[in-house]
Amino acid sequence: MALKKIVIIGPESTGKSTLSADLAIHFDTNWCEEYAREYLVKFGKEYTIETLTDIAKGQIKLEENAIEQAIKENKEFVFIDTDMYVMKVWSEYVFGTCDNYILEQINHRKYDFYLLANTDLPWAADELREYPDENPRLELFQIYKDILINQSTPWAEIKGTGEERTKMAIDIIEKYFQK
Repeated sequence: MALKKIVIIGPESTGKSTLSADLAIHFDTNWCEEYAREYLVKFGKEYTIETLTDIAKGQIKLEENAIEQAIKENKEFVFIDTDMYVMKVWSEYVFGTCDNYILEQINHRKYDFYLLANTDLPWAADELREYPDENPRLELFQIYKDILINQSTPWAEIKGTGEERTKMAIDIIEKYFQK
């Protein structure tokens, strides 16, 4: 059985981590956490474009470890909270440019499906979050949606709250992969 890699992306505070963990539990597999949170907690929330490249490298390492573990355990799925598209959007939104390493990784890495988390969840305050206002969240959501529309990997938008959101994601995955 070939491992299917499913990425969850979207603006901050859209439930990506919760959804990743819930899907991993439901499908009895593991998931790759977002490295940026770990990095910023450890080194502080101030960052530069170079910092984002370091975070991208850490994200790739976590992703590779999660994929390797899922393969070793003969799992059908691995869920990835955040990928290089998120790093690209973050970098371009804040700094107006993106490091070539991140762009190269976008071209190199292959996934089986994307879930785009909608902004319909209320924004939750957090020391690391930057955009509590609705307009930037909607703008970022549209950027992610445009990226997914213009690439070849299948994707679906996830809406709703709590169990409703998780159920929607499970139903989409099961239908797409004929589980």
